Amino acid sequence: MATVGFDKLYYSKITEATDGTETYAAPVLLAKAIKCDLSIDLAEATLYADDAAQTVVKEFKSGKLSLGVDDIGPSAAENLTGAVLDTNGVLVSASEDGGKPVAIGFRAKKANGKYRYFWLYRVVFGVPATNLETKGDSIKFATPTIEGTITQRNKVDGNGKHPWKTEVNEDDSGVLAAIISAWFTTVYEPDYTTGT
Repeated sequence: MATVGFDKLYYSKITEATDGTETYAAPVLLAKAIKCDLSIDLAEATLYADDAAQTVVKEFKSGKLSLGVDDIGPSAAENLTGAVLDTNGVLVSASEDGGKPVAIGFRAKKANGKYRYFWLYRVVFGVPATNLETKGDSIKFATPTIEGTITQRNKVDGNGKHPWKTEVNEDDSGVLAAIISAWFTTVYEPDYTTGT
């Protein structure tokens, strides 16, 4: 179903164990959401035999996430880009800075008024783009855009795979209300247990 809105933009800091597996902190509101562009790169291979394609494999390689937001506060900028606040409260970005991976959660309103919820498990952001323009005859808003690279997480799920995204529609059959109500209180962990 088509979506008609985008809001509730959260991030969760990641702590990595010595083996590289991730633990997620409590989600924090990042900013007010304006726009989200998500594109995916696939690793592809085709095996040809007897003059025809016999096997085609397409696997997630990485993705790009571009977020338009109303503002990126200093705390979020520190956590997402590696910039630091000096003792005077000035945000300082250095060429040696690099963002640490975070999880990103958000929701999209569907045409029927229900929501689709997302978590991207591992995103590394760069320095936000700044677009400024002098005020002319009309008012134009200038808002920051921050871009990140999405990768799979190191931690395996219950099926032994490395997920990169989860998503759920609140009106899908079999989705518990508790899953939706807790979506932004913790980063969702896949659950493959059966209720027997």
